[in-house]
Amino acid sequence: MYSFIPMNQEMAEEIAYRWKYDGEFSFYDMTEDEEDLAEFLQSDRTGYYTVKKEEEWIGYYCFEESGRGEIEIGLGMKPELTGNGLGLEFFQKGIEFALEQYGPAELFLSVAAFNQRAIKVYQKAGFIPVKTFIQDTNGSSFEFVRMKFNPKGE
Repeated sequence: MYSFIPMNQEMAEEIAYRWKYDGEFSFYDMTEDEEDLAEFLQSDRTGYYTVKKEEEWIGYYCFEESGRGEIEIGLGMKPELTGNGLGLEFFQKGIEFALEQYGPAELFLSVAAFNQRAIKVYQKAGFIPVKTFIQDTNGSSFEFVRMKFNPKGE
């Protein structure tokens, strides 16, 4: 059973300062980019949720409404759980939650192009790539893939 709980300051700090990823995935450490860190730790975390499976904290989601019936998704799994085949279920539960809570016409996300593991999970869940772009982050420029999901299958 998955539970989506509005993120409090304590959990935001736990994720931001204690969740550290290995190898190239350290790119996703919150402390790698000052702007991302500041945004994550802001006091207004409307749309930010921590996720429990049974009684274990396993990840988080950020849902940002665009005003055009679109939701932008940000997410992360607890570092020690990544790469163990748990991502698809975690991601599908996040999509279900977003559809129930927000009823969007479309869902979007952006993922670092090197993260083929995540891209495969997103594609299995029905997301399709729509474009690539370069973004300045973590002190350099990186290629990202923009992906979308239409709940109606259009």
